[in-house]
Amino acid sequence: MGTPDFALPGLQSLISSSYFEIAGVFTQPDKPVGRHQTLTFPSVKKLALENNLKIFQPLKLKQEMETIKNLKPDLIVVIAYGKIISQEILDIPSIACINVHASLLPKYRGAACLNAPILNGDKETGITIMKMEAGLDTGPILRQAKIQLKGQETLENVHDKLSKLGAEILIPTLHDFIDGKIKEQIQNETFATYIKTLNKEDGQIDWNKSAKEIERMIRAYNPWPGTYSKIDEKVIKIVEVENKILNINEHQIGEVFLIDQKLAIQTEQGSLIILKLQIAGKKVMPVKDFLSGHKDIVGKILK
Repeated sequence: MGTPDFALPGLQSLISSSYFEIAGVFTQPDKPVGRHQTLTFPSVKKLALENNLKIFQPLKLKQEMETIKNLKPDLIVVIAYGKIISQEILDIPSIACINVHASLLPKYRGAACLNAPILNGDKETGITIMKMEAGLDTGPILRQAKIQLKGQETLENVHDKLSKLGAEILIPTLHDFIDGKIKEQIQNETFATYIKTLNKEDGQIDWNKSAKEIERMIRAYNPWPGTYSKIDEKVIKIVEVENKILNINEHQIGEVFLIDQKLAIQTEQGSLIILKLQIAGKKVMPVKDFLSGHKDIVGKILK
């Protein structure tokens, strides 16, 4: 059970394994995408079709209870499916439901677990493979693997690394679990944190925060939901900034100014040099190209 790109390496590892037979692939329904609202397959469906796997796309998973029972699964592997798995479904497989989760549980339970470590300036993140239970990401841990964060990663970087890492440890973890070689580790609720689902509005930058916080936010939300501000009621996306914070605090908060021919923005504490931005409906532009047609941005206040 999975839906987006993140689930692809894990599904491919199961396809490539001679030990497992995939009885069915459950993914979310096709959705309209883009300006023309073109009906588009989930990424997992495309890979499943290429490998002639049985595909199920229920609007509500409970509608397929009998179908799942008839498949007689030993295991259900869930990777970024995007739907809650009820206890009735968790009880169906003869062995267990297993989830590949993109954080070091119990920290960062919930949907936006990829963004959170970047946003919070963590030094590491990773993958947790867990045995599922009815609570949100509360089940016992079977295995974890870590990656180090150097303070320069974007959401896209972390997404790709963890997607591959999850696939690398999935098959050996399943083998060891089935063979009884893993001692399940109960999560320590004292360290549990929950991350809410993000929407586009979460990407609006509050320039009253520090430059360090905003710099992390821009990386954590790149490419989605993206980060933006407003000038004269027009939306402008801040796509990329320099990692280095300027110790400049002499302008109004949110003011755009030039320093050494570079475009900068004053925050509550420190200033950020902008590298790439985008006016709504236009292409992403390097600052040099942007300034050639929008010099009037200098001196304005972002809100």
